[in-house]
Amino acid sequence: MTTSTDGTEIAVEHRGPNTGNHAMRLVCTTGWANERTVWNAIADDLSADHAVSTWDLRGHGGSGTPPPGSYSREHALDDLSTVLDEAGRPAVLVGHSLGGYLSLAHTLSHPDDVAALVLIATGPGFRKPEAREEWNASVMAAAEKLDLAPGVAELSLHVDAQVIDNLAEITCPVLVLLGERDRRFAASANLFERDLDVRATVVVPDQGHMVHVKAAAECVAAIREFTAGL
Repeated sequence: MTTSTDGTEIAVEHRGPNTGNHAMRLVCTTGWANERTVWNAIADDLSADHAVSTWDLRGHGGSGTPPPGSYSREHALDDLSTVLDEAGRPAVLVGHSLGGYLSLAHTLSHPDDVAALVLIATGPGFRKPEAREEWNASVMAAAEKLDLAPGVAELSLHVDAQVIDNLAEITCPVLVLLGERDRRFAASANLFERDLDVRATVVVPDQGHMVHVKAAAECVAAIREFTAGL
């Protein structure tokens, strides 16, 4: 357990060797409404030769649940920075869905913290206000069906085009992973290949949005090959 800048406790777990090799230091950030246990299969395997840190977003899993108004992108990025304080910098940021978006946002603000990015089923946000509104409406509808604390939905809301408008500023190596059936994020993969230094895009057959859980072995193989080349 570590403590973010606003006093929120953040549950974090570290596996693997204490390595000085930044290419072998992974910090894994989950998607919205997931807990860090979704990384277990990947983290257990990769920790044989990588230092792997996994953590829970605020309002999720073992992390603290502050009141509404405490779940902005800036709050989440403060939490990620706090995790990096423990894990070590620079690191390879591995993010699924919202976790990938947060990893991109952190890289824009703190490029020296990031040795590389692994973007799993990730999008860079939306440039058009109407697209953001449509996404946010879907998040609020999903939040009503999930057992989430008040305010937690804000983590997944998009309020600007900060990340998508500045993708080209990110210069670190990137691995893109997604499931073949995850069509919502296929367009994002094409955008990443255009604007980022994508070393490989791996599309796992017959998999959807939770590709890192359902096809952990394929994801591990891709990540291990990627980090070996850094």
